[in-house]
Amino acid sequence: MLPEAIAAKDHIRSTHRARRAVLAPDQLDAAGVALATHGAAWAESVTEGRPGIACVYLGVGKEPPTLPLIHALHHSGHQVLLPVCEPGRELSWVFWTPDTGFERSKYAPILEPAGRRYGPETAGDAAVLFIPATAVDRAGNRIGQGGGYYDKFLRHLAAAGKEIPLAAVIYDDELLPAGRIPAEEFDRPVPAVLAPSGYLPLAGGA
Repeated sequence: MLPEAIAAKDHIRSTHRARRAVLAPDQLDAAGVALATHGAAWAESVTEGRPGIACVYLGVGKEPPTLPLIHALHHSGHQVLLPVCEPGRELSWVFWTPDTGFERSKYAPILEPAGRRYGPETAGDAAVLFIPATAVDRAGNRIGQGGGYYDKFLRHLAAAGKEIPLAAVIYDDELLPAGRIPAEEFDRPVPAVLAPSGYLPLAGGA
């Protein structure tokens, strides 16, 4: 990636993290409820009421709260897969239930589910996929958390010919005008975002 593109992404990432840092507990609670409502409804529409596998992640700190969404998907009958960071920026996956415990990741500042780990081929059978982001523009360009785990995972899916309906989870003010986020040749645009205001398809998503 070109140095100017890296600098631009780092600036956007740090700006939005600073905005997240001042969110109050009641704002986080409201965002979590809204994300659960809209995210579960979208999953229901994709699966046409037939429960399947839903890949999600656990938002920590001031990230968009996804635990209510995880519970809502489970309550709707979906099998919920949560990610675990592995060496080499790879992800494995653990099936979550309300009894699942969490532990601190060895490789990233996140909490991960404890349990039997499955490879990307299991996640590749998912009906819906929710991925983290710190910002997305209306062309579908995404800035993640900086670890590169999901970029690599999405490349695995593409190489396997898996086209899973997916949405990047953000706050409402993290959806930017098209072209605001630098895109490299290898970047894969996301087709939609899930924000507290609702699920929104993006014209530039693939």
